[in-house]
Amino acid sequence: MRADTLSAATWTKSSYSNATGNCVEFAQLPGGRVAIRNSRDPQGPALIYTRDEIAAFVAGARGGDFDSVIG
Repeated sequence: MRADTLSAATWTKSSYSNATGNCVEFAQLPGGRVAIRNSRDPQGPALIYTRDEIAAFVAGARGGDFDSVIG
């Protein structure tokens, strides 16, 4: 889905974002869904997930499951 079609979405950027724009933004959607987009392409694609899917990802990130992708 294109992020610019989510006109009612309020996007939030991580406080860990840097000045070069390497970050993602998220927005809560009706029905408990969550949208994620690239902050450098706000009109581009948005990935839509359920709250359970986001919770599983966040838990994995907190637990170090994805540390290997950042070296």
